[in-house]
Amino acid sequence: MKISVVKNILEANERIAQQNRQLFDQKGVVVMNLMSSPGAGKTSLLERTIEGLKDEVKMGVIEGDIQSSKDAERIAGKGIPVVQINTGGACHLDGNMIRDTFDQFDFDQLDLLMVENVGNLVCPAEFHVGEDFKAMILSVTEGDDKPSKYPLMFRESKVLLINKIDLLPHVDCSVERIREEALRINPHLEIFEVSCKSGEGLEAWFQWLKEFVAQRRAGFQAS
Repeated sequence: MKISVVKNILEANERIAQQNRQLFDQKGVVVMNLMSSPGAGKTSLLERTIEGLKDEVKMGVIEGDIQSSKDAERIAGKGIPVVQINTGGACHLDGNMIRDTFDQFDFDQLDLLMVENVGNLVCPAEFHVGEDFKAMILSVTEGDDKPSKYPLMFRESKVLLINKIDLLPHVDCSVERIREEALRINPHLEIFEVSCKSGEGLEAWFQWLKEFVAQRRAGFQAS
């Protein structure tokens, strides 16, 4: 019975996510679903990304948290549209939660919508929200064993950002091991080694994201 209930929940969410995706495609909006454990640096990465691309890409953000609006307030300070979703205990965002924010965005004025999911390395990987791709952040402070412990997150993601590399001299973590195990799970992962504090490696991420958005939007216009 439990397996049947879970299957029904996932199937219902998938239908809503597909409807979301159809709207995003119609409006020409590229959507990124950003995931990580708590404290890995999702909001810091969004702040840096907004700063790096604001003159070239029109962006909006959906912030997902169990409680509080602190992250949304940080993003709002960057001068772009942001909507806060408080899940009240749920460990992930789903398609229906995302759909409930639609009347707060002018999608005709957006190129890229970035969804910051709830901090969790399990549930967010299972629920689509209508995104073009999932990206995940792994901080070096979390250790290099996470790909083997949470393989679904790495399998579902298109991008892996290994963050806080400025702390490598102070932690017991092998970036090479992360790379090897992550690519064993998902050979197609795009991997970036970055520090949101120092800025190291971020230019390569900005360039990749800018090109991805341009290619997707070109595809929308051609279809």
